[in-house]
Parts: sequence; structure tokens; C-alpha cells
Amino acid sequence: MEVTTSYPTIDALYRATWHAIAKMYNEEASKHDTTMATGLALLSIDPKKGTPSTAIAPKMGMEATSLSRTLKTLQNKGLITREPNPEDGRSVLLKLTKKGLEKRDLSKSFVIHFNEQLAHHIDREKLEVFIEVSENIIKLIQSKNIYQ
Repeated sequence: MEVTTSYPTIDALYRATWHAIAKMYNEEASKHDTTMATGLALLSIDPKKGTPSTAIAPKMGMEATSLSRTLKTLQNKGLITREPNPEDGRSVLLKLTKKGLEKRDLSKSFVIHFNEQLAHHIDREKLEVFIEVSENIIKLIQSKNIYQ
């Protein structure tokens, strides 16, 4: 199947789209002395119970080693605390501070606004097809059958 966009491949289109989204989020976040990575990390932490540190990277679609700097920044800015996990003594729970909850709410408002704008400017049927196609791409990749 030939791709009919100005992008040579589907992955190039996804990369360009994600780059545009990340740039937009970082521009908005910088107005509030934060970053997209910080916002995404805060959104990945359960605001009531906290979240085990080992569960954050998969929620964010990152490798654990890439996340340590972001978590250290969150802690240094007073947005999270690390507490022993009562259910697993080998891990820690990341919990949001009051300031962290405020930044999380701000990040959530950015995401909701962006999604509302997409829904306003793109037909619902097209968004549903986009979501279905994206989910199928993820499943195909996770099946590890692409290069078999």
C-alpha cells in the first residue's frame, strides 16, 4: 500500500505529529515553569493513592532509566515525595504534594483542552477511525510479528 500524504511513511507521519504535539505542550508548560515530561509524569501518578515508581515508566511509554532524571526533578521541585510501599517493601510509592496536585491539574487541563479542540475541528468518525487504526498499529507492534 502506498502512503498518500506528504510524509514518505506512516511512522514519519506519527513522528512529525508527536513532535508537533510535544512542542505545543512544552510551549504551554513553559508559561507555567514546567515541561511536558513533568506534566506527563504527574498525570501518571495516582492523585489519591500514589503510584509505585516501577509502574510510572510503562504508563508513560518510557524506559525506566530515562525516567529517573524526571522523577528527581519532580522531587527537587517539591512536586512529589517518595514513600516506602506498604504492599511491597522493595519499592517506593510516588505521591503528589499539594504543589504537585496543582501542577497535575494544570497538565490535565492542557490535555483536556487539546482533546476538546481536536473533537471540535475533526469529524467524530475520523477521530474514531484514527483511534482504531492507532490501536491496531500498537497491537501489531506488540505482537512482535512484523519482522517474523
